[in-house]
Amino acid sequence: MTQPPKTSIFQLAPILFGFFIMGFVDVVGIATNYVKNDFGLSDTLSNLLPMAVFLWFLIFSVPTGMLMNKIGRKRTVQLSLVITGIGLLVPLLSYTLPIVLAAFALLGIGNTLLQVALNPLLTNVVSKDKLTSTLTAGQFTKAISSFLGPIIAAFAVTQFNNWQYLFPVFAAITLLSFLWLTATPLQEDSRKENTSTIRECFALLGDPKIFLYFLGILTLVGIDVGLNVSGPKILMERTGMELKEAGYIASVYFVFKTAGTFLGAILLAKWSARPFYIASGVAAVAAMVLLLFAFNSPAIYVAVALAGFACANIFSILFSYALQRKPERSNEVSGLLIMGVSGGALFPLLMGIASDAAGAQWGAIVVLLVCCAYHCVLAVREK
Repeated sequence: MTQPPKTSIFQLAPILFGFFIMGFVDVVGIATNYVKNDFGLSDTLSNLLPMAVFLWFLIFSVPTGMLMNKIGRKRTVQLSLVITGIGLLVPLLSYTLPIVLAAFALLGIGNTLLQVALNPLLTNVVSKDKLTSTLTAGQFTKAISSFLGPIIAAFAVTQFNNWQYLFPVFAAITLLSFLWLTATPLQEDSRKENTSTIRECFALLGDPKIFLYFLGILTLVGIDVGLNVSGPKILMERTGMELKEAGYIASVYFVFKTAGTFLGAILLAKWSARPFYIASGVAAVAAMVLLLFAFNSPAIYVAVALAGFACANIFSILFSYALQRKPERSNEVSGLLIMGVSGGALFPLLMGIASDAAGAQWGAIVVLLVCCAYHCVLAVREK
C-alpha cells in the first residue's frame, strides 16, 4: 500500500475530530441506566438498549468495507456523519421507548460506517511507522468524547431535570465535523481493492490471526460497554448511591482511558506494542478481580479506573496488527474488525442475564473477567 511521504496536520486534524464523534456511541452506557429508571425495566430488558446500538456493527460492518471500494473512504465518513446527526435529533421528537430505540439504532448505524471508514482513512495521511501511535491518538480523542457524555447528562439532569439535552449538543458537534471534513481535500489511494463479494470478505477470517484480532475487538468492546452499563448498577447495589451520582463512574472509566491513550500515543511511537499489550491484559484482569470483591465506593472507583487505563490502547494495537498483516485488503479487514464492535450488543445482554440469574451484579463482573482473560492469552500468543 502506498504510504504518504509526510503527515499533514491540516489533513489529519478533521480525521482525528471524527474520532470525537465516534465517542458519542458510548453515551449508551449511562443512557441505559436512565431509560431503565424511566420505564421500569429489568436488567435483561434495559441491556437491550446497547443491542439497539451495537447490533448494527454485526450487520453493516462488512458491507461498509465493500461500500468504501465504490464511493471512497471520505464519502463513507461523510455519510456516517449525516446518519449520526439524524439519530441524535430523533429523541427531540418525543420520549418513548420505541423512539429511544430508533434513535440509538440510527446512532449505531452511523457509528458503524464511521468506525469502518475512519481507521483506514488515516492510512492516507500517515506513514506506516506512525500508524499505531496515530490510531492511539484517535482513541484518545474518542475517549475525551466518551467521558464527557455522562458529565453532560448529569449536568442536564441537575440544571434542567432532563438528561436528553445532551442530544442537541452532540448533533451540533456532528454538523461541525461534517463541514470540516467536507472542506478538507484528501487524496485517497488510487489502488482499488479486489474483494467484490461478502463471501470473499468473510473468507479473511480464515486467517487465524485476523480471526483472533476480531475476537479481541469483540471482547474489548464488550468490556467497554458492559462496564459502563453495569458500573452505576454496582455502585447503587453495593453502596446505595443514587443514579445521578453513580452515573459519574462512567466518566471515571473514560478519564483514565483518556490518560492511558495519551500515554500510549507517546510510548507506542517508540516502543514495541507486544509488551504494552501484555501489561494491559494483566492489568485488566486485576481490575476485574478487584471489582468482584469491592464493596465500598473507593475500591469500586479504583477498579473501574484501572480497567479504563488497562483497556486504553488495546483497540489501536489490534487494529494496527490487522491492517499491517493485510495492508492490501485494509477496507475489508477494517469492516471485519469493526464487526467485532457488536460485542457491545452481545456482552451487556449476557451480563444482564448473568446478573438477573445471580440476583446480583457479581454475575455481570464474571462475564467481564472472562473477556479480560482472553486478552491476556492473546497478548502472550502474539509474536
